[in-house]
Amino acid sequence: MEQHAELLRGGVWHPRAPNWRDLAALVLIVAIILLIGSGARQMIAPLSAAQQPEISLAPAMLPNYALRTTMRMLAALVASLLFTFTYGTLAAKSRRAEMVLIPLLDILQSVPVLGYLSFTVVFFVSLFPNRTLGVELAAIFAIFTSQAWNMAFSFFQSLRTIPYDLDEASRGFRFSGWQRFWRLEVPFAMPGLVWNTMMSMSGGWFFVVASEAIAVGDLHIALPGIGSYVARAIEARDLGAVGWAILAMTVTIFIYDQLLFRPLVAWADKFRYEQTAAAVVPRSWIIDLFRRTSLLRTAGESIGAATQALARARFSVRPFIRPLDGRKVPSRLLDVIWFGLVLLAIAYIARVLLRFAGTELSWADLLTVMRGGGITLLRVAILIVIATIIWVPIGVAVGLRPTLAEKVQPVAQFLAAFPANLLFPLAVYLIVRFDLSPVIWLSPLMILGTQWYILFNVIAGATAFPTDFREAAKTFRIHGWRWWRDVMLPGIFPYFVTGAITASGGAWNASIVSEVVSWGSTKLNGGGLGAYIAQMTVAGDYPRIALGIAVMSVLVVATNRLLWRPLYACAERRTRLD
Repeated sequence: MEQHAELLRGGVWHPRAPNWRDLAALVLIVAIILLIGSGARQMIAPLSAAQQPEISLAPAMLPNYALRTTMRMLAALVASLLFTFTYGTLAAKSRRAEMVLIPLLDILQSVPVLGYLSFTVVFFVSLFPNRTLGVELAAIFAIFTSQAWNMAFSFFQSLRTIPYDLDEASRGFRFSGWQRFWRLEVPFAMPGLVWNTMMSMSGGWFFVVASEAIAVGDLHIALPGIGSYVARAIEARDLGAVGWAILAMTVTIFIYDQLLFRPLVAWADKFRYEQTAAAVVPRSWIIDLFRRTSLLRTAGESIGAATQALARARFSVRPFIRPLDGRKVPSRLLDVIWFGLVLLAIAYIARVLLRFAGTELSWADLLTVMRGGGITLLRVAILIVIATIIWVPIGVAVGLRPTLAEKVQPVAQFLAAFPANLLFPLAVYLIVRFDLSPVIWLSPLMILGTQWYILFNVIAGATAFPTDFREAAKTFRIHGWRWWRDVMLPGIFPYFVTGAITASGGAWNASIVSEVVSWGSTKLNGGGLGAYIAQMTVAGDYPRIALGIAVMSVLVVATNRLLWRPLYACAERRTRLD
């Protein structure tokens, strides 16, 4: 009877005594802690000891390699979340900060992973000489650069499109900045942020080969991991090892999808902004398991209560600078001072770059880089259009059906995580076998790892689309093209623009591994700016690396300023709910 009463009250039976679910959950937690501890111990080992054994192609080594790679990606993900909450919030809440931070984010997104490694690996290694930790931090930072920008854009977009009624409600309750952040802004952004976090985690696999098999000039370091395993398999032309790597990736993605992202998707569903309940809600067996425990549920409730109390705390921070005599400094004067400081910083950076590369470069180098940039720009534009036509309808269909989304999620994560490097053997073979042009047929490799930004963001937008709006459209019998034009496309437009911006930047980034491919001794060059940067990185030619990165950044920022940002502003004006 007590059990039935408990079921009637909460829908879930919470027995007082510990049960087998407590034991299962405890075993799971201990296993995760032991794995993390084992991976962390290897990451701080002496560097000489880590370099002695070669990357083995034995399949028995793959579980340990998968653990090391996953540890790096999770560490980068934590750093990306911290970056997202600070950077995205500052850009969304300060007009002057936005003028600098968003263009800077465009530039950071456009710098390829090899560009970061070229200039940061020596710095991180010097921090921890003779220790693996320095190289590990360099790899983690490189993976971070493939994750953080997408998440920051997503969070920024969510903060800028908070509905006016929620904003007014928070002001009516007189929330402090801290309360508003944790009780309004983060919950409202959570559905889109979770999907973009999954995309960022999966997108990190695309660059894991460059991050773990570091080759910059004379510096060659291979960290144990699936990325180094793949690089070694490609070098040895071992198709069997490539197959084992695909299997290891599949198992790894499935495990962290079940243990991390499926629970996050189910948990974030409660933050959807709508006035009617969804017909189907996502589920997670991990959440169900912990909800049916006794001791662990009690401990979790205590932690949750402490977290809620912290989120409700009213912190007040006094301004560090107050106007003299109580008079405010005119806003226009502050704008002039701010822009002056920004221009001085830009002038100083330009002066440093010119001093660094001016004596080594010529106008012929600039012409070569501009020609390559034009080729890559054309490829990116064509591929983004094709990806939009394909994935927007599919993303809407998946996002509007939670049951289908639950089934598609792990498949989409695997496809997003699948490194294009593993398709290089097939691409090289087909191009050589049929005497095809690498300039054309290497191009699809650029979009394989970045098209998913569009899909995941559209799924996030369709998932967050209010159910009452859909019911209203059904009541007014809005169907067919009118439904797409007047209901769904405006609703997902901010999410699509966010996905398109990151997909475009990701395609530029992916050009460094897609415009020059190899399989053993066979190498194909498709031309373009990515190929130029990759070649200069292998040669260790830092002035030309800097030139290639600078031109790529200019092209990406110009595209964002002239195309994506106006579309983003339009989406913000038209879709913010009154």
